[in-house]
Amino acid sequence: QVQLVESGGGLVQAGGSLRLSCAASGRTFSTTTMGWFRQAPGKEREFVANIRWSTGSTYYANSVKGRFTISRDNGKNTVYLQMNSLKPEDTAVYFCAATRTGTGAYDYWGQGTQVTVST
Repeated sequence: QVQLVESGGGLVQAGGSLRLSCAASGRTFSTTTMGWFRQAPGKEREFVANIRWSTGSTYYANSVKGRFTISRDNGKNTVYLQMNSLKPEDTAVYFCAATRTGTGAYDYWGQGTQVTVST
């Protein structure tokens, strides 16, 4: 099993920044890609960004490209999401997730952390 714990959410004004962290523990060697997702009230969960542990290659949703940066620290088994130029529409619960090696499916999820961007 893999455990994921997010931190770093909070309340910020529009135009501000936040950095989310996701600490992975357990059988982390069985994971390939780490991703961030978000879910706003009344909306479906949506993909934000992901990063591969081995290569560091990244992929972003168009809505956050150029504003958010995903990174990882393999030694700490931690993934970060640096969020700049935040907008009210970025308000959501942000979830960290990991894919199981061999399946490509996001099988492991954290509990989520709230990000609220005020006008």
